Amino acid sequence: MKIILKFSISILLIATILGCSNENKTPIEPQVSNSPIAVTAAKVNNQTDKIKFKSETGADLFSLKQQADGAKLVDAKEQEIVKIKSEKSGKIKFKNPAEKTLGYVVIKQGYWKLENSGQNQELYILKKQPDGDYKLEDGTDKEIYQIKPRENGLEIFQANQQLIYKIKVKGGKTALVNPSEKTIFSTKANISPIAFACFGFDVLTREQQAALAYAVNSTGGQ
Repeated sequence: MKIILKFSISILLIATILGCSNENKTPIEPQVSNSPIAVTAAKVNNQTDKIKFKSETGADLFSLKQQADGAKLVDAKEQEIVKIKSEKSGKIKFKNPAEKTLGYVVIKQGYWKLENSGQNQELYILKKQPDGDYKLEDGTDKEIYQIKPRENGLEIFQANQQLIYKIKVKGGKTALVNPSEKTIFSTKANISPIAFACFGFDVLTREQQAALAYAVNSTGGQ
């Protein structure tokens, strides 16, 4: 009888100790990574296969067609204007239909830089400002355009503060509009306003506009 009683007490003591041990354990919190998630060009480009730009009357003007490793800009007759390709180095190369390299876009945190075909000269830099504005500067850091967010889009100003274009986003359509409210062209495709604004940078060639717009849109420019 004494042996049974001692055994029962021993079991009770062990159970009590284990119970207290479990109560005092701190719950293990799940580990959450604070590292930024990279936005890949493929994910963004899958939003749409073709960004078609139309005139105010609805006529086709040109289209930015998404491809597995980049994009190409074609005219209304589907003739290629420029071919854009993402390289392993992280740069974006753009070439004419004859496969001649026209230049590169270098993508960094907060800015996109246009380089010449020899990659030895900075031509233009689109920079995001701390206040949410954007600036386009040339290779000598001279300001060319200021791009300011507005309630329903953006406004593009020259360095002298003269308004040259508005980017209006309304009813599923993004439009480039001049100060007289005349629509230059528009699209119903999914493209970020700042990427669309690149086609309003008249100082750039159409090929440079397309390459810069692709780079901005594919890296999540808002």
